[in-house]
Amino acid sequence: MQNVNEDTITQIVLARHANAANPRLRQIMTSLVQHLHSFARDVGLTEDEWFKGIQFLTDVGHITDDKRQEFILLSDTLGLSMLVTALNNRKPVGCTEATVFGPFFVEDAPEYENGDDVANGAKGEPCYVSGTIRGIGGEPVPHALIHVWQADSEGFYDVQNPDLAENQARGSLHGRADGTFNFKSITAESYPIPHDGPVGRMLDALGRHPWRPAHLHFMIEAPGYERLITHVFRSGDKYLDSDAVFGVRSSLIANWQQHAPGRAPDGTDSATAFSTLDFEFVLNPARVARDDAADAQKTVSAAS
Repeated sequence: MQNVNEDTITQIVLARHANAANPRLRQIMTSLVQHLHSFARDVGLTEDEWFKGIQFLTDVGHITDDKRQEFILLSDTLGLSMLVTALNNRKPVGCTEATVFGPFFVEDAPEYENGDDVANGAKGEPCYVSGTIRGIGGEPVPHALIHVWQADSEGFYDVQNPDLAENQARGSLHGRADGTFNFKSITAESYPIPHDGPVGRMLDALGRHPWRPAHLHFMIEAPGYERLITHVFRSGDKYLDSDAVFGVRSSLIANWQQHAPGRAPDGTDSATAFSTLDFEFVLNPARVARDDAADAQKTVSAAS
């Protein structure tokens, strides 16, 4: 029996993983164990601190359900979500940047047509959103599937309200053949992430606020292109430089134009003030499409 102590424990644990059938799992777990053990040694972790950490993760698990994903909030607020997003979404200059997915996406959201009101009764100032989806070569991307979702003016997503019978301020629609799209929603407002649980207590202990700058979520999918998960942020928001989840990118900041009551973009008369947003999304070709294009270019070059 090997003598297990603070000097030998790390290598003994790693030796137990040597026969893992999945080499990627072995690589990940080897690095994880090495970094965890190094962390404990670096800070001189006490047994009481270790137990409090276990209790914290237990609390995160207990509050997580099908409506609230506290583990994603934890990952977001530690910057891990944005790091993983950045590592996996390196794109050519000119492509729309990706950002964090967030914990409030919903599968099978209502389907809408261009021009429809996806707010569906959500509280907030009316907003008319339009845009274009193109490829990196400038070509229009026809009939892309566009998922949108956002918080209402009080800072809540529909899934945070158990009394709602149907979805609000979220939905999906398809772009037109020329890559354009438009819909009606509500003006984005800044809001705090849920901070009544363990992640909120962590932020408070660290002297951090839970606020996110105003934004509208998009997920765009089209054959031949990489899926894009991103936000469009509202310019002038006071939390742009201190987003609780580190998701802001300068290229994703846009101006919500404010309008007095009057004729709206859809031709109706608005009795209240409203805003408009127009944004162009540029998609990156999928890897297979990029490889095919590169092979075609090689063939042309060889022939010439």
